[in-house]
Amino acid sequence: MFTGIIEETGSVDRLEPRRLTVKAEKVLDGLKLGDSISVNGACLTVVEMGPNNFSVDLSPETLRRTSLSALSTSGVVNLERALAVGERMGGHIVQGHVDGTGRITSIRPEEDCVNIRVRVPKRLIRYIVEKGFVAVDGISLTVVKRGTSSFSLSVIPFTLQYTNLRVKAVGDRVNLEADIVAKYVESLLSN
Repeated sequence: MFTGIIEETGSVDRLEPRRLTVKAEKVLDGLKLGDSISVNGACLTVVEMGPNNFSVDLSPETLRRTSLSALSTSGVVNLERALAVGERMGGHIVQGHVDGTGRITSIRPEEDCVNIRVRVPKRLIRYIVEKGFVAVDGISLTVVKRGTSSFSLSVIPFTLQYTNLRVKAVGDRVNLEADIVAKYVESLLSN
């Protein structure tokens, strides 16, 4: 389980067909083989470690459901280690199970913040609610407004500085994870 509070951004060191190697610093502290780590919101398993990097395997399902296959060498990725029991939990409950991808349709400054609009697949928009949580590339964010096929976010300067949103552009794909509570409620009501 994760919180959506990004610990650091890393950079893609190597991207092979089924393996991703990421350069990092902070998240390597205490990280070991077999640990879960969130890379752009996808929960992955550490399968190899170096002095300044770690590697994860990418399953066909991960490649289908996320934007990780679109990464390039030196690309910037959001990183978060799994939540340790007893730690304070900021953000919201993030499983690292990406529901799908969205596409950034606009980035607009507003005072010292940036408003970002994301187009969402039809099957996911029902889980998005105004003032609810959504994980975008693993970042815990609050939905400002929801439309019929998109939602908007207001991103503060701190989040821009310390996540990969600082390098995102209109047209970029982002990984999306809806709030788990909405998915459970829907499942319970449908039965």
